[in-house]
This record gives sequence, C-alpha cells and structure tokens, in this order.
Amino acid sequence: MRGKLMFLGGVAIGFVLGARAGRERYDQLVSSARQLWDHPTVQEAAGVVQAQANRLYVEGKDVVGDRLSQTKLGERLIGEDDPLADVADQDPLTGNRRQPGGTF
Repeated sequence: MRGKLMFLGGVAIGFVLGARAGRERYDQLVSSARQLWDHPTVQEAAGVVQAQANRLYVEGKDVVGDRLSQTKLGERLIGEDDPLADVADQDPLTGNRRQPGGTF
C-alpha cells in the first residue's frame, strides 16, 4: 500500500512539474528524443537488438515445438491424421509456412 501511495505521489509531482514546464519545454524534449532516435549509433544498436530478439524468438519457438512434440498432447496434435498437423508448421504470428531448413 505504501508503494502505491509513493508511486501516485510521484505521478502527481511529475504531472505538476510537467505542467509548469509548458508546451515549449515539451516540444524541446520531443525534438531531442527524435534527434537521439535518428542518430546512426542508436539505429545500429536498435537493429542489433531486433536481430537478437528475432533469433531468440525462433530458437524459443523451436525448443517449445520440440518439447511439445515429445509429449502425448504433441503426438495427438501433430499426428498424421490430425487436421491440426498443418498448424504446427506455421509461424504463429504471420501464418507463413515453415521452410525445409527450419526457418519461416
């Protein structure tokens, strides 16, 4: 309860200070944030993080798929006569079919 009150107090203080700073300061902060985001070093770092996140997603999806296939539920879901067998070879986000090499 004490933590919630401190959080709400911080939000209230931030709101009051932000309101006093005015629209000009807000526009200045937005401009600075955009300038920082557009910096080539930041964009490069964002690209690296996105590539790592995509790699971890694919690896995690493969691990979960492998573990699921080793369970009775997985055997039932991915059986040859099961209509859901095609779903196991699809990317859950895009619906793209899995390629023979294991990628989408």
